[in-house]
Amino acid sequence: MNRPRISKARSTRGVFCTLCLALDPLSVRAQSIFTNAFGETVAATKEIPRLDEVIVTATRRGQRQLDLPFATKPIAGPTLRREQMAASVPEALLETPGVLVQQTARGQGSPYLRGFTGFRTVALVDGIRLNNSTFREGPNQYWSTVDALAADRLEVVKGPSSVLYGSDAVGGTVNALLRAPSYRASDGANWGGAAYYRFGSAERAHLGRGEINASEREQWGFALGLTAKTFGDVQGGDAVGRQPHTGYEQWDADFKAEYFFNPRTKLTFAYQRTEQDDVERTHRTSYGLTWEGLLRGTDRQHLFDQTRQLTYARLTHETERGDEFTATASWHLQDEQQFVERGNRTQQRNTVDVDTLGLSLQGVSPSPLGRWTYGVEHYRDFVDSSQREFNALGVQTSQATQGPVADNANYDLFGLYAQDEIPLGEQVSFTLGGRFTWAQADAGRLRDPATGAATSFREDWSSLVGSGRLLWHPDAAKRWSLYTGVSQGFRAPNLSDLTRFDIARSGELETAALNLEPEKFLTGEVGAQTVQQNWEAGAAYYHTFIDDLIVRTPTGAIIGGAREVTKRNASQGWLHGVELSARVRLGDGLTLFGSGAWQEGEADAFPTSTTASVRAPMTRMHPLTGLAGLRWEAGRPGFFAEVFGLLTAKQDRLSPDDQRDTQRIPPGGTPGWATLNFRTGYDWKGKYFVTAALENLLNEDYRTHGSGYNQPGRNLKLGMEYRF
Repeated sequence: MNRPRISKARSTRGVFCTLCLALDPLSVRAQSIFTNAFGETVAATKEIPRLDEVIVTATRRGQRQLDLPFATKPIAGPTLRREQMAASVPEALLETPGVLVQQTARGQGSPYLRGFTGFRTVALVDGIRLNNSTFREGPNQYWSTVDALAADRLEVVKGPSSVLYGSDAVGGTVNALLRAPSYRASDGANWGGAAYYRFGSAERAHLGRGEINASEREQWGFALGLTAKTFGDVQGGDAVGRQPHTGYEQWDADFKAEYFFNPRTKLTFAYQRTEQDDVERTHRTSYGLTWEGLLRGTDRQHLFDQTRQLTYARLTHETERGDEFTATASWHLQDEQQFVERGNRTQQRNTVDVDTLGLSLQGVSPSPLGRWTYGVEHYRDFVDSSQREFNALGVQTSQATQGPVADNANYDLFGLYAQDEIPLGEQVSFTLGGRFTWAQADAGRLRDPATGAATSFREDWSSLVGSGRLLWHPDAAKRWSLYTGVSQGFRAPNLSDLTRFDIARSGELETAALNLEPEKFLTGEVGAQTVQQNWEAGAAYYHTFIDDLIVRTPTGAIIGGAREVTKRNASQGWLHGVELSARVRLGDGLTLFGSGAWQEGEADAFPTSTTASVRAPMTRMHPLTGLAGLRWEAGRPGFFAEVFGLLTAKQDRLSPDDQRDTQRIPPGGTPGWATLNFRTGYDWKGKYFVTAALENLLNEDYRTHGSGYNQPGRNLKLGMEYRF
C-alpha cells in the first residue's frame, strides 16, 4: 500500500555514517567526564563504582549519588550505544527499576515513572523542557524525538521534582544530556570523530551515526553529529510473527559549540533536529493483532510524522568565591502531523505546531546555612492546530474549528524557585526548597463542548509547593546513605486538558473541559544505598497521595461512532511501591546483578456516564518486575559478556479505562512474560568496539503492559563503533 507523505521529512534509508563529536573514547566502566544539568562539563573522575557517580539533575548541581536524598539512576552514553544498543530514549530506560516503558507504536515510547507518564513526568534536553502544553494524558510519542545515540548521559530522578522543575514533575524527571565538545589537556587545536552502526534482525533495523569534534583547550570547541534510523516490520515471537505496518524512518542532527571568554566564563550555542516519517499506530488499524483476545481497529492507516527542533544559547559564569550563574534562551519547535484513513476510505488530517520560547536564570551560591540553588524561568507556547476532512477521492470536504487542541493559542508557565542544602554536622544534611508557579492558558479558537460553535477561553492558575529531605551517612567513610523526605508535586491544567478534541483511548473521543483546577500530589519516601568494595545496593519505598486528579469521564454521548469523554477534577487516590537493586562482585571478573520493582495504587474512576464513582486500580499500574544476571569482565583488553533475564508478572489489576482499551490490553489483563538475553562486547585499543546481543532467546510472544504492538521475538543485535 502506498502511504501518503504528510510532511517534508527527509528519507533516511541508506544513510548510516556521517559526522559528530568526540576526540577521546569513553570508558565502558566509567565516564572520564561528567556534565551538569545543562550539559556543561563539571568534573573529571577516575574509575568509580556505579552508585558513586555524579548526578546533577536531582539538585541542579553536580553531587555524588550517595550524597543525594533522592532515588536516581544515571545511564552513560557508552552503555546506551555499546551495551543496550538502545534505539530511543524510552528503550534506554527498559532496565531501570520502577520504570515501565509503554510503546503505542515502534517509534512512540512513553516511560511510566512511579505510576505516572505523559504530562505527569518531565523530560529535559540539556536542562530545557521537552514538555509543552499540548502533551496529553497517558502515553505519548514525544520522548522518542530525543536521539539516544547523541546522548552523553541520561539521568533519571524518581518522584516529585516540582520545586526545581515545576508543573508536570510528579512521577519523575529524565534529563538527556547531549554530546558536548571534548577537550584534551595539551595546548593547540585537536580534532577527532566517530562512526557507529547498529543492526537488529527482528526489528529489521539499521541505525548509523557519524560524529566529528574539534577544540582547543579553554578556548573553543564544537561537536557535530548526524544519526539515521530505519526500521522494518517487527518480527514478534512464536505465534505472532511479522507485525505489518510497524516500521518507520527517523533522522537526527545535533550541533554544539562552546567559546571561552576566560576560564570562568563560557558561551554555548546548540541546535538539534529530529524528523520521524510514517510512524503507524497499528493497533487502531485492520493490521492490529488479535493476540490473547485483542480487538483490531477499523482504520486502514493511522500515521504520524513528527519534527522537533531545539536551538539555544547559554552563558555560564563562575565567580572566584564559588558562585555559579547560568542564563539560557531557547526556541523549541515541535510539529506533529497525523493522517487517518478510515475503513470507508474517507480521511482526516490533523496538525499541531508548537513553538516554545524559553528564558531562564539560575544561580548556585553559598548561603549562611549551606548552599543555595535558586532561579527563575518562563516558557511560552505558541500553538496552531487544525483538522481537515477529505472524501474517498482525497477532496477536502470540511475544516473543523480546531485540531486536536485549540487553534491560535498561547500557554505561559512561569516559575520562581529556591532550594538550600543545609549541613547538620559531618554526617547529616537537610534539603529544603520551595517554588511559586504561575500558568495561563489563552485559547483563541476552540470548539464549544456544549454548542459546537467556535469560542475562546482564557484562565490562569498559581501554586506554591515545597520539599524537605533529610540525608544521613551513618559511617564516617560515607559509603552508606539513608534518606527520607516529603515532596509536593502539582500539575496545572494544560491545553490538552482544557481544549482537547481528539481520540483518547480505543473507541473514545475526548472533548473540551474548561473548568479545571491544578492537580496536587504529596509523596513521602524512605531509602538507603551503599557502595562497598565488593558490592553495592539500593532500596526505596514511596507513598503518594493524590488530590484533584484530572480524569476522563464518560458523558453518555456518541460522536461519530465514538464514546464522548471529557475531563473533571474528580478523582482522589494513592499509590505506593518498592524499588530494589544490587550488584555483587564475585571475583575473577564476575559480577552478579539484579533489580526489582513492585507498585500498587487506587483512585476514583467513572466507568459509566453517571456521576457515580468507584474505587479502582490506577490505570496501567506497573506489574511486579525483576531483572537478574551474571556479567564477566576480562579487564584488558576490554572484553565483557553477560547473561540476564527479565521477568514481569501478569497485570490483571485494571482500571475501567484499561478494560475499555481493548486494542492494547487483552481481556483479563496483560499476560506475564520472561525473556532470556545474552550480550558480549570487545574494546580494542579504545578505538574499536564491537557488541553482539541475542535478545529474547526463547522467542517469547509478549508486550509491555498497555502497548500497541508486541515486542520483538528472538533478536540478533550487532553494533560497531570506531573512534579516531
